[in-house]
Amino acid sequence: MIKTGNTVVSLYTEMTPNPETMKFVTNKLLYPGKSIDFLDEDSAKASPLAMELFSFPFVKSVFIASNFVTLTKTNDTQDWQDVIPSIKQFLKEYLEENKPIINEEELVNLKKEGSNEVHAGDGDVVKRIKELLENYVKPAVEMDGGAIQFRSYEDGVVNLMLQGSCSGCPSSMITLKAGIEGMMKRMIPEVREVVAEAD
Repeated sequence: MIKTGNTVVSLYTEMTPNPETMKFVTNKLLYPGKSIDFLDEDSAKASPLAMELFSFPFVKSVFIASNFVTLTKTNDTQDWQDVIPSIKQFLKEYLEENKPIINEEELVNLKKEGSNEVHAGDGDVVKRIKELLENYVKPAVEMDGGAIQFRSYEDGVVNLMLQGSCSGCPSSMITLKAGIEGMMKRMIPEVREVVAEAD
């Protein structure tokens, strides 16, 4: 189980490019160096924190990263300002009580998520794609409350998975095509196209 330490927790919110999501940033490490997206309550069994967040009726999905949680609200929730105070209070108390964030043992039972981690069996092009994602793309999209994970590479086509605020964001396709695809084509000539995998 990954837990947090015993100090006072500070929290603040950040708007994201996706109007349906809100980023809750904390001074605690939640999931060091990693991120995970829970699109519904069934997929959240590996995270006690996500399970409790799904008990709020306006929470549609939960994305947990190193020091923030990005929540997507349901369509019938009108305004973030109505629900932010209750979420902040809940998160502050949860983290200060040192409750578990992720249950790694349970995580193994879930379907394998995409990963930007370079593995020994990766080919040269895949290694370069993952390094580019990790070094250039990850810092930028994390600032916006999301993540982009490598899924596959075949015949010049890179398949990526959009998570957190990137998933369902109106501007994510512009970022994907104009930003990431353009950069990959310049830096990795073998890449012809970048596409997003639908969950």
